[in-house]
Amino acid sequence: MSGESRFIDSLRALVTDPAARELLDDAAVLEVGSARLVLTHDIVAEGVHFLPGDPPGDVAWKLVAVNLSDLAAKGARPLGALLGYSLAADGEWNSAFVEGLRLALDGFGLKLLGGDTICLPEGAPRAFGLTAIGEASGPVPSRSGAKPGDHLWVSGTIGDAGAGLAVARGELHGAASLIERYRLPRPRLEAGQALAPLVSAMMDVSDGLLIDLARMAEASGVAAVIELDTVPLSEAYIAARGEEREARIAAATAGDDYELLFSADPAQAPAILAASDALGLPFSRIGHAFEGQGLRLTDRGGEVPLPTRLGYQHRSS
Repeated sequence: MSGESRFIDSLRALVTDPAARELLDDAAVLEVGSARLVLTHDIVAEGVHFLPGDPPGDVAWKLVAVNLSDLAAKGARPLGALLGYSLAADGEWNSAFVEGLRLALDGFGLKLLGGDTICLPEGAPRAFGLTAIGEASGPVPSRSGAKPGDHLWVSGTIGDAGAGLAVARGELHGAASLIERYRLPRPRLEAGQALAPLVSAMMDVSDGLLIDLARMAEASGVAAVIELDTVPLSEAYIAARGEEREARIAAATAGDDYELLFSADPAQAPAILAASDALGLPFSRIGHAFEGQGLRLTDRGGEVPLPTRLGYQHRSS
């Protein structure tokens, strides 16, 4: 168990309101009168979620996008946000961040409602937090609703952001579009709203497809199998890394994709594919859930060992 998991487990003793969903989900669902507010908070930190040399406007965009991705996975419409900002001594950096924030807020129809600023010691890594507030008008899927027999699906393509990070670090030759997927993720808000009535469980892919599916399966009390050869890869990813087993495992463990991972009764497949066509966004069936526990991996019909690393985890100390 990672240090992050142990800490979250310790917090569960403090959770008394059902809105928190026992801290088993990426967002809280708070009923206020007739409204259902969806609340989430994510932090991005230098050296963890972005590189020191990344453009500050891109950092601002990513901060907004990763929070809205959690709202997308709940089928929620964005309403507003609160910003936590570590003030840089470099005024130009601050100004560029604000411009990137403006573009993200305008692009996603999100209102900045307030927040807080602090000054960090000189040389300390930058870190920024955002609380995003959304509203759900229909079902609010959790991580924990997958059932035996459900199909497992994912939106878009997997692995582009991880490859983009490698390109940005100079470790891989690849298209600029891969770097864009790493720095400027696109939360699947419209897809989440379309899928919410059709799915049994849904979350976003932030730490890696394999580790996030393992979390969904554990929360749901089911086992899951991913068919590695069905994991969708982009042309840019294939050009940079290939499409054989090693490349697909790299894609499925890289993280930062911010695509939607969801389970659904097989009877919902026609409606899911119709939503895919309407949105112009591919939804790919990548496996299924079954009775039991744990995660299995197959490739072209044969079972293969799980990699030792399923995805990104914060330090275990």
